[in-house]
Amino acid sequence: MAQGTAQEFSATTLGLATFARDTQWNDIPETVRHEGRRSLLNIFATALAGSGEPAIDKSLAALGSYASNAQCGMIGRRERGDMLLAAFVNAMSANIFDFDDTHPNTIIHPTAPVAPALFAYAETTPVDGQSLLRAFILGAEIECRIGNSVSPSHYGRGWHITSTCGVFGAAMAIGVLKGFNLETFAWALGNAAVQAAGMVEALGTMSKSISVGNAARNGITSALLAAEGFSGPAAPLDGERGFVTVYSDTPKPEALFDGLGEVWEIGKNTYKPYPVGVVLNPVMEACLDLHQSGAFKIEDVREIELTGHPLLRQRADRPDVSTGRESQVSAQHAIAIALRRGRAGLLEFNDEAVAETARDGIRPNLKFIDDESYDIESVGIRITTNSGEVHTRDIVDTRGGFKNPMTDRDIEKKLVALAEYGGFNRDVQPLVDAIWSIDSSTDAAEIMKLATLE
Repeated sequence: MAQGTAQEFSATTLGLATFARDTQWNDIPETVRHEGRRSLLNIFATALAGSGEPAIDKSLAALGSYASNAQCGMIGRRERGDMLLAAFVNAMSANIFDFDDTHPNTIIHPTAPVAPALFAYAETTPVDGQSLLRAFILGAEIECRIGNSVSPSHYGRGWHITSTCGVFGAAMAIGVLKGFNLETFAWALGNAAVQAAGMVEALGTMSKSISVGNAARNGITSALLAAEGFSGPAAPLDGERGFVTVYSDTPKPEALFDGLGEVWEIGKNTYKPYPVGVVLNPVMEACLDLHQSGAFKIEDVREIELTGHPLLRQRADRPDVSTGRESQVSAQHAIAIALRRGRAGLLEFNDEAVAETARDGIRPNLKFIDDESYDIESVGIRITTNSGEVHTRDIVDTRGGFKNPMTDRDIEKKLVALAEYGGFNRDVQPLVDAIWSIDSSTDAAEIMKLATLE
């Protein structure tokens, strides 16, 4: 096929390419820049926690010897690898606990596919911090808008939206760093479209992390191929058989441009206080509050009724989980362990905690009531005890949600706690400081040196 010209691309393709090419640092509001810094701080926190997981060990055992060089670091680890392997592994570490950020409209975890790709690239090619932060914001913005265009049916059909949309974000972010023209951005979109994959069925298993890692790695590949003139379709998103059309029952291509450059989707990013699927955040808050009241114990519970957004049932009705990873998306385990221990940290979602709730038979009988009037940040919980007492809690705007966000200090504390959980034996304050001041850095790769082991 002959290489096309810019005039041959669809208006949608050119529109996103133009946004990525033309949006400069001064076009991005400081509130959005600050959210970008918060996103990076949070992702290093979750990557440090996940860096020692068996899935990461197995990935490096399988793939490490094939790395072409050792230019790039692995967050929280001593190993090094080439750019593609580092992006793959760091994205896996960042998302493996599902403790990373959430775009509330789509439940994409925006940063895990994009930031690891950018930092891996920055370790191979000099990049200043302001350029990296700009690239991250623009790539993640496009990622979330593509998510808007295929939601909600995309996730409902079983596509893992962080992976499927993340590859676009990574590809466009790398293109921003490399200064692509319209044609090259368009080809990067096309190259990413053919690599968009990931299934919700894999949640709770090691396989889930493959598609998140691939979103980062394949995003880089998409951009590097485009830079060499590797051409793609004219309408990779909105074509008759393009991504938006094929991957959604209710495609909304207009969502790609609704307020683009004025209403920032990445500016809506949220951060989790608990290591659970985002739909369980309000459930955790309610259960911790009920535990603190001391009115009953989990052993006293006869039945629990949960009223919430339909995604709560679809995502979290998993009574028979047997591993820590599965338990993060199990309402039955999450409620049982929170009501028993009065805590909801990573230790409450490991294999030992899962064995405890199964062994002691304390996972409650749950009745889910789907109510479209609830959003994913709210829930109503009604607990009936064996004696007939009824205890209720209504959470409207859960902590960590868009309307009740974690503070900067909360995210800093999260990084400290998760670094400790991951066994990271370095002082993390220099890392915190470097991320907050990233846009004044002349070398963005210095951040990676603070997040790895020698």
